[in-house]
Amino acid sequence: MKKSYEESVHFYGRLWMLSAFLMMIMVPVAISVHYNAWPGGAVVLKGLLGVAPIFWTVAVIEIITFTPMLGSGGSYLGFVTGNLTNLKVPCALYAMENAGVKQGTAEGEVISTIAIATSSVVTTLIIALGVALLAPLTPILNAPLLKPAFDNILPALFGGLAVVYVSKNWKIALAPLIFMVLLFVSFPGLAHSVSIFVPVGALIAIGVARVLYKRGLI
Repeated sequence: MKKSYEESVHFYGRLWMLSAFLMMIMVPVAISVHYNAWPGGAVVLKGLLGVAPIFWTVAVIEIITFTPMLGSGGSYLGFVTGNLTNLKVPCALYAMENAGVKQGTAEGEVISTIAIATSSVVTTLIIALGVALLAPLTPILNAPLLKPAFDNILPALFGGLAVVYVSKNWKIALAPLIFMVLLFVSFPGLAHSVSIFVPVGALIAIGVARVLYKRGLI
């Protein structure tokens, strides 16, 4: 019996997720086999306790927040290739915006998957090129003149996206925007945990949207 598109996406998505997980696990295993150096379980557990809870928390938050935006295919592909917040999600949202399709629709999922796939291929090629040219370009990249540009890549990327979405739904966007600005200005140290506050902003936006809708303001 021929599988539907959704069934195929979930079948191959799970397959590639497990394959990627095994490949990542095999890297330390291969190093241990090569050098015949096997860390004890207590050492591994101690190292995991320091970093794993943070990554697990962020992973759960990103799955809950990003999956409805990207769709099944885009989510599997995005989580396997990584760098969702900085690259994959902006690419998918911008592609859907340009194509005139909505998130959560079949058309939106197709566009999202194509955008993330294209982003992954381009990223891989750029990384390969960067590795090949790392030595000759190092003096240029470390130049003080370029430091301000590299420090503002992420704000520039999300700033451009924010202008589009805030201008469309400024009544809804205003509350979480003000909350986040006040929060990070008051507690600058929280900037290192910004991913954890993504669902907080989403919940505030949903709450404000419901209130405005009930009052007939949107």
